[in-house]
Amino acid sequence: MKQLFVVILAAGKGKRMVSDLPKVLHKVGDIPLLGHVLATAEVLGATARFVVCGYGSEVVKATFSSDEGIVWVEQTQQFGTGHAVAQVIPLLDKDGVVLVLYGDVPMIQPNTLQPLIEEANRGCLALLTAELANPTGYGRIIRDGHGCLQRIVEEKDTNPIERCLREINTGIMAISVEKLRSWLTELSNDNAQGEYYLPGIIDLAVRDDVPVKTFTATEPAEVRGINNRMQLVEMERFYQERQAKTLLANGVTLLDPKRFDIRGSVITGRDVVINVDVVFEGTVTLGSRVTIGPFCLLRDVTIGDDVEILSHCRIEGAIVGDGARVGPFARLRPYTQLAAGVHIGNFVETKNVSVDYGSKINHLTYIGDAEIGSNVNIGAGTITCNYDSINKHKTIIEDGAFIGSNSSLVAPVRIGKGATVGAGSAVNRDVPDSSLCLTRAHRRDIINWKRPV
Repeated sequence: MKQLFVVILAAGKGKRMVSDLPKVLHKVGDIPLLGHVLATAEVLGATARFVVCGYGSEVVKATFSSDEGIVWVEQTQQFGTGHAVAQVIPLLDKDGVVLVLYGDVPMIQPNTLQPLIEEANRGCLALLTAELANPTGYGRIIRDGHGCLQRIVEEKDTNPIERCLREINTGIMAISVEKLRSWLTELSNDNAQGEYYLPGIIDLAVRDDVPVKTFTATEPAEVRGINNRMQLVEMERFYQERQAKTLLANGVTLLDPKRFDIRGSVITGRDVVINVDVVFEGTVTLGSRVTIGPFCLLRDVTIGDDVEILSHCRIEGAIVGDGARVGPFARLRPYTQLAAGVHIGNFVETKNVSVDYGSKINHLTYIGDAEIGSNVNIGAGTITCNYDSINKHKTIIEDGAFIGSNSSLVAPVRIGKGATVGAGSAVNRDVPDSSLCLTRAHRRDIINWKRPV
C-alpha cells in the first residue's frame, strides 16, 4: 500500500449558516463538523492529514491546536475545489495516494472509503457517488448506455434532462498523487461559476484511459454536506439515531431511542436502562444494571454496577460506586467520589467530596470540600461552610457520625467517629468521638408579646 494523504477541504465561510463561526466549526454531537472528518482520516491510517482552510482560518486552527497530526494549508482566494486541492499538491510525495474529503460532510465512514483507497492503489481513479431522492445542489453523474461513467456535470451547468438524474457526485475521490498533479494543471474554469472544479479530472481520466471506478454510498446521509441550520439539525438527528442503534445492539434498553443525546462517548455494561431525555457529554462509563431516570445530564463520569440515578440529576466529573442511589434532583459536581451503597437524595449538591460506604445525604443539603466516612447520616438542610471568601477549607466527618438537620459545619472542622451534632447547630470547632454537640441558643418565651403593625 502506498502512502495515504487525506486532503480535507474546509475553506468555505458557509453564508447560509448565517453565522460568524466558520461552517466547519458548527457541531454535530457536540463535535465540530471538521472534527468528525479528521477522526475518520485518522482511523484510515493516513500518513498525513491536510486541511485546506480559508475563512476564519485562525479560529479553525485554534480549535484543533491540540491535534499535532494536521498540516494546515491556506487558500486565501476560493477559486473552486480544484484550486483548493492544487494548494496541497506541492507538499505531497509523488509516490502516494490522495483521498479528498470535505470538512462539512461529517458522517462519512472509514468502511465506505476503504474500497476507494484500494482502487487508487491499483492505479484507478475511485469516485464515491450516491442516489438521492432530492439531488438539488449536487453535480450529476452522466453514464453511457453500458453504465460506465462518462462525465460529471455541476448542477448550474446541467440541462433539464440532466437535472432530473438522481445519482450525484459526492466529490469524494481517491487518486494517485502523480496523476492528480498532472490533471490539475489542465483544469479549466470555463463554466457558470468561473471556478476550477475538481470533478473535471474525470474527463481527463477518461481521455487518458485511466480506469474510473465508482462506488455508491449505501447510506445517503453519510455523504450529505451541511450548508444551513436545517441540514445541521437533520444531521444531528441522524447521528443520534446511529448512536442509539449502537447502544441497542450492545444490550442497552432505551425507553425512547429518539429522546436521548450522546455528545461524546458512552461505554456500557450489561442490562443498562436509560429513560427519556437523558444527555451524555464527554466520556461516560456505565456499569452493568445501571438505571437512569428521565431528564438527567451526565458529563465525564464513571458509574459503577447496580447504580440507580433518579430523574432530573446533573452529574459531572464524578465517580459513583456500586449500588449507589442518586436523586431525584441531585447535583454531583466535579471531584465527587461516592463509594458503594451511598445515597444522595433530592436537592443535594456535592463538590470535591469523598463519601465512604453506606453513608446517606438524603435531603436539601450542600456538601463541599469534605471527607465523609462510612455509615454517616447527614440530615436535611445541612451545609459545609467551606469558603471564607478567600480560601476553601475542608470538613471531615468520620465513620458513624450523625449530623442533625439544619446544621452548619464551619470549616476547617472535624466531626469525630460516632459523634452526633444536634439539629440546628452551627459547629466551628472539632467535635470529639462519640460525643453530642449542641449549639442552640436557650429558648425564651415572651408572654403577651404584640407583633408590630
